[in-house]
Amino acid sequence: MHGGGGVMFKTTLIDDDENVTYITLYGHVEVNKYRYVYFFIMFIAYILIICSNSIIVYLIWFHQNLHEPMYIFIAALLVNSVLYSTNIYPKLLVDFLSEKQIISYSACLFQFYIFYTFGGSESLLLSVMAYDRYVSICKPLQYHTIMTKNTVSIFLLFAWLLPACHVLVQTMLSSEAKLCDLNLKGIFCNNSIYKLQCVTSRVITVFGIVCLIDLSILPMLFILFTYTRIFIITYRSSREVRRKAAQTCLPHLLVLISFYCLFVFDLSIARIESNFPKTTRLIMMLQIILYHPLFNPLIYGLKMKEISKHLKKIVLFTQNDLM
Repeated sequence: MHGGGGVMFKTTLIDDDENVTYITLYGHVEVNKYRYVYFFIMFIAYILIICSNSIIVYLIWFHQNLHEPMYIFIAALLVNSVLYSTNIYPKLLVDFLSEKQIISYSACLFQFYIFYTFGGSESLLLSVMAYDRYVSICKPLQYHTIMTKNTVSIFLLFAWLLPACHVLVQTMLSSEAKLCDLNLKGIFCNNSIYKLQCVTSRVITVFGIVCLIDLSILPMLFILFTYTRIFIITYRSSREVRRKAAQTCLPHLLVLISFYCLFVFDLSIARIESNFPKTTRLIMMLQIILYHPLFNPLIYGLKMKEISKHLKKIVLFTQNDLM
């Protein structure tokens, strides 16, 4: 098979010495022709993701006035983005320069595990951030009593451990499944791996539904509830309260909307992938890994007043050094 996947083959790729099964990543488009263009674009994107997210995290860590729950949750979300991207980008960059885009099934399952663990963590972190805004705006006098350091630590632990445990069950069950196809219609391992299995067991299906409910639907409903309460309270309040609420909630809402749009994208790719042209599917998959990690630090850096103030100081300091 050629690197870009013009011809689809059904040969079982198994290393006899190590008994390793390899999956062909069949989602690439014209990779032989555009490999260096793809590599350059994605390499620049990855560097931007690492740098932009790390700068905001550093600012939050370094400046004492940003050691508030809201900013700590933002830092956690951005660290999450870096780890999420690091799971995808290095392998993707190697694939662009390789003759064949393949991955061992065990490595594919690991990528699947990390992808959905941090995806689930992001969903829970966004719901925790919504709760933080709800307490801050609707119960301002009780804020410091409710959002203590212990509460923040428990929320962070919960946001990272719950998805890790949930997705681990899915991954372990999938590792035992028999494969009837070794051509994955994607550029990385997401829930399309279920299409490779001869039969998706009922247990995997049940755990998949549990994961969907616990890590996506319930957090989304909770976020809708908290923001409904916030809008009701602010609507009845003064213009100054509405302005402050909009200032802190708007960035979060932008991130929420983009996250759940990309979540629907991911589900759509796996469930109705046969109806998508290959190029369309590639563009959708790239949006999943590009949009959120790139724009989260931009949204929080420009829209959050305190973070924006510290960023401007860095820019001015850099300009003065260059002059």
